[in-house]
Amino acid sequence: MNPSNTAVLLLEDGTFFKGTAIGKTGTTTGEIAFNTGMTGYQEVFTDPSYLGQILIMTTSHIGNYGSHKDENESDKVMISGLVTKKFSNTHSRISSNESINDKLVSSSCVGIADIDTRALVRHIRNKGAMNAVISSEILEIDELKAILKEVPSMEGLELSSRVSTREKYVVAPENILYRVALVDFGVKQNIIRCLVDRGCEVTVFPMNVTSGEIKAFNPDGIMLSNGPGDPASMKDSIKLVGELVALNLPIFGICLGHQLLGLSMNLETVKMFNGHRGINHPVLNLVTGKCEITSQNHGFVISEESVKNNEEIEVTHRHLNDNTIAGMRIKNRSVFSVQYHPEASAGPHDSRYLFDQFIENIKSKSL
Repeated sequence: MNPSNTAVLLLEDGTFFKGTAIGKTGTTTGEIAFNTGMTGYQEVFTDPSYLGQILIMTTSHIGNYGSHKDENESDKVMISGLVTKKFSNTHSRISSNESINDKLVSSSCVGIADIDTRALVRHIRNKGAMNAVISSEILEIDELKAILKEVPSMEGLELSSRVSTREKYVVAPENILYRVALVDFGVKQNIIRCLVDRGCEVTVFPMNVTSGEIKAFNPDGIMLSNGPGDPASMKDSIKLVGELVALNLPIFGICLGHQLLGLSMNLETVKMFNGHRGINHPVLNLVTGKCEITSQNHGFVISEESVKNNEEIEVTHRHLNDNTIAGMRIKNRSVFSVQYHPEASAGPHDSRYLFDQFIENIKSKSL
């Protein structure tokens, strides 16, 4: 029992914070990361790409507008733990269905509030990504250190199999114009919505689907979804994506799907010192010369050196903060991908044109 409602946060390098317990009483571990978004916390918490991560929200107040049933990106909270400065147990939005704390509890998510998140984020920015533990039941540092030693590194960790659908399912508009096969590595629901809004009947396949099953389905196009974990650890998925490219159908990859596409083309991925997570990241479209503000969530990127030596790949987008590769296409094929999230949710809609580009590729292929 913890009658004081105290929670503690311990980082892998020994840095320690004490605060107030939120969410479920318990202990949780994962790689600590931070998101700079000013809104959309519910969409962030339910994004399957955050599986295995303890998330710091840099916005000072979390929970003010509660939770709404139509703003989930999956069926539960996916983050391993939550770290905030100020946490509101009450909410003022009339249309909300429950408090965010109730949502955390129902998803067994452990959290901590009332700590100096600015100091914490500065520390991570200087020291890089690392594992951490939050507990509202164990307050002894030595005991927490022992728990933390057993936590695997995110590098080399396969997590998509924990969030991919087990059975295929279909989401369709009233008037079906195209049939899209979506390989689910941890898909956000708004990716499906964006396709359905454009007349696509979307059949969502488990990540262990075979290329033969996709070929027999005879789709007009293929979507490779986002998802969690280290893409380089997903050997079977890399092989699958390579076989899907060989089908010569239009393909669109997002985030993990982008990385798997790169790996299938003999590119390499690398772990970032600190990932990109937020809804205000500037990206330059090298084809049009236009800048777009994007929603991002990733801790791995495609290696710059591996792209330089691959004549089949054209880099189409770059992150303007650090010049990392943010988008690419395979030359002479209707296959492209981006590292960021054009479906946003939360975030700006600057990049929604990429779904239209995918549809145009489908149209061109059918002529």
